[in-house]
Amino acid sequence: MGCCSTPPGPPTPETAGQRTVFCVKFQREMPGLDEPPFDTELGRRIYENVSQEAWKMWGEYCKMVLNEYRLNPANPKDQEVLVKHLEDFFFGEGAALPPGYVPPKTKA
Repeated sequence: MGCCSTPPGPPTPETAGQRTVFCVKFQREMPGLDEPPFDTELGRRIYENVSQEAWKMWGEYCKMVLNEYRLNPANPKDQEVLVKHLEDFFFGEGAALPPGYVPPKTKA
């Protein structure tokens, strides 16, 4: 799974609500990812600390980074740039959302 991809579809009723994490982005308990997004230490850290909702936010942010910096995800140097942005997005200084943050309404 790439760093901009979303996790597999929504959980089934049998698995819904089984796993929560204290999300580093929202600073509260929320449903966690079903599996680590990468087979690395960073992937494990994301799995343990990032909610499904925050991961979706990263996907949108990642698209913006790819476009703004004209990055090619197949290029190893560009991958390093994306990983740096990913780490900053979740674990860097100021990574938590401001208190009272309300996500924008999605278009139907």
